[in-house]
Amino acid sequence: MSKMRKKRDLPTKVCPVCGRPFTWRKKWEDDWEHVTYCSKRCRGNRNRKQD
Repeated sequence: MSKMRKKRDLPTKVCPVCGRPFTWRKKWEDDWEHVTYCSKRCRGNRNRKQD
């Protein structure tokens, strides 16, 4: 049986483009260390970092 976690116990990161925190997702399970952006939109705007 898989281990169930509460949403508040999941790891989070902050997106360097929009500055919003985003939470771990199942689809990022194997690559969480390399996930940097919260969405495709932020990945596309990575050169337009907001201050």
